[in-house]
Amino acid sequence: MSIYGDYIKSVIRTVPDWPQPGVNFRDITPVLQNSAAFRKLIDSFVHRYQELNLDAIAAIDARGFIIGAPVAYELGCSFVPVRKKGKLPFKTISETYTLEYGESTVELHSDAFREGDRILVMDDLIATGGTMLAAASLIQRSGGQVVETATIIDLPELGGAQKIRDAGHGVFAVCTFTEHE
Repeated sequence: MSIYGDYIKSVIRTVPDWPQPGVNFRDITPVLQNSAAFRKLIDSFVHRYQELNLDAIAAIDARGFIIGAPVAYELGCSFVPVRKKGKLPFKTISETYTLEYGESTVELHSDAFREGDRILVMDDLIATGGTMLAAASLIQRSGGQVVETATIIDLPELGGAQKIRDAGHGVFAVCTFTEHE
């Protein structure tokens, strides 16, 4: 957890039974609407990564962009979008991963990284870990080195963070929510 983890967690809104009964949706929009909370959120990431000499932030479509771009700006490194299939205009590489009820594909430009670039992968939330692992695979295939994965929220009961760790990547979450919180 980060230096502001408890505060950020207190600002995140839980919406019960959305998008379906039995699901507690973790809504980050109150953090984004509160300038002090948003600044503390971005500062949480900047504080953790400011000494790691990152070359780029690879942020996952779409909510990862919200945090990835300002963190890249503050750290003075580049920002690389990891997009859903068909959204990037240049030559891409892609990775397909399994969802609970099907598959999805993420892509990045084939020239996004140079061999050995130090990359932080960012998204808003880790649930099953599939999207983060797919993004990490793309980065490695393109020559980049995944320094760590970072997120606002980890949902540990869904096992995603552990899958990411088992694949050899570090995981940093600003805050954690259990199912009944």
